[in-house]
Amino acid sequence: MPKTPGIKPIAQNRKARHDYFIEESLECGIELKGTEVKSMRQGKVNLKESFAMVKNGEVLVQGMHISPYEQGSIFNTDPLRPKRLLLHKSEIRKLGAQVQRQGYSLIPLDVYLKNGRMKMNLGLCRGKHLHDKRATMAEKDVKREMERAMRGRAE
Repeated sequence: MPKTPGIKPIAQNRKARHDYFIEESLECGIELKGTEVKSMRQGKVNLKESFAMVKNGEVLVQGMHISPYEQGSIFNTDPLRPKRLLLHKSEIRKLGAQVQRQGYSLIPLDVYLKNGRMKMNLGLCRGKHLHDKRATMAEKDVKREMERAMRGRAE
């Protein structure tokens, strides 16, 4: 199969943007089996309850659900198995040190196909409190109202 240049979005974790402040994000590769890649190309992946953790010098994604490939037989794997992320050793050490700080966690933000390879955008996030979520929603409402007013004035 020829590699097509560019980026094709596969899945997004919208809940992460609602529940966390995203301090920093970085792109990393994902170690997958063949049938998992085929299933992901069809868009059968869910990032909603997933998170990543640094363990024994590796970064593993837990809770990322990849549905089994329909045409795959014995080669299908467990949909919730931990997947290893491909990062440089220095990046792993840096992320491990930052996660040790209180309140920080690694959350997958989105998965996409870039030049024929599956990539993940991993975010270093800090959890939002209820009042932070309310403030964010209020800001969005104000912004939406301003856009409506400007559209109405332009017509």
